[in-house]
Amino acid sequence: MAEFAYTTVPGKIKALLAKVRETGVPAKVSVQWLKSIGFKSSNDSTLIGVLKFIGLTDPIGAPTAVWTNYRGANHKTVLGDAIRVGYSELFSVYPDADRRAQGELDHVFSTNSTGGKQVIAKTLATFKALAEEAEFADADERSAVPSTSAVRAQAPLGRGLAGQPGLGLLPGLHIDVQVHISPEASPDQIDQIFASMAKHLYGAKKSEG
Repeated sequence: MAEFAYTTVPGKIKALLAKVRETGVPAKVSVQWLKSIGFKSSNDSTLIGVLKFIGLTDPIGAPTAVWTNYRGANHKTVLGDAIRVGYSELFSVYPDADRRAQGELDHVFSTNSTGGKQVIAKTLATFKALAEEAEFADADERSAVPSTSAVRAQAPLGRGLAGQPGLGLLPGLHIDVQVHISPEASPDQIDQIFASMAKHLYGAKKSEG
């Protein structure tokens, strides 16, 4: 079971991320570095684990390429991508976890932690503080996978776009279809499956004779 990282001072995450963008890139993120940029409380050291968890530093604390990219103009989307990677288990449950209410996320954090209520609360607050500083792709874009019925409905349109008068400038539609056939299927059943696909996807007519 993977434990989610947390800090006991989630309210300082916003200020720390601002420092990451504003100050030079350190050789290593350490307690001494935190103190040098103004984070002198003993509890501030828990911020280091959060930076590691979302990939801004490697396991030994050295800044990664994510850190470098986060210093650029697209820092919010870079952070959003880093959060989705670090919290992949959470986003596998809720693709729009950044938009979910606290009560909905509490169950996921609770079942992925051996800590008590205070730890769970800090873990949730840490995620929320990070998410507030990031931008995420729309939830529909994250899991937009067409159903079989949608593929069948769209296929004739995509096939005929280029050939229909007045529609030559419209884009075509590319479709990938996966077919799973039981090993026990007979040759006739397999033929029927592909004949059905040809009919629905390409408009082919059954050959006579």
